Amino acid sequence: MSLPVILRAEAEADIAEAAAWYERRSPGLGAEFVRSLDACFTLIGREPEIFPVVHRQARMGLPRKFPYLVIYCVFPETISIVAVMHGRRHPRHWQGRLDR
Repeated sequence: MSLPVILRAEAEADIAEAAAWYERRSPGLGAEFVRSLDACFTLIGREPEIFPVVHRQARMGLPRKFPYLVIYCVFPETISIVAVMHGRRHPRHWQGRLDR
């Protein structure tokens, strides 16, 4: 049984910014980035505990082919995507989002 995956507004903005950057680099690459994230979200929805806890209740998923991290929290009824960020960004970038 899959849980619904909900993207917070900040995560949606993260995705839009990164997809636009990739699209500017090479046409079609932004769409490939989004497809990679969609596959990661599907896996997270089906197996929420597949990725490790990295801070408090937050877990970190890794999409294929792109150096990004998917930070999410599992709740009884849903999964909340907190951030989608480049792997080289400092964790403080997303940790503050957990308190909101």
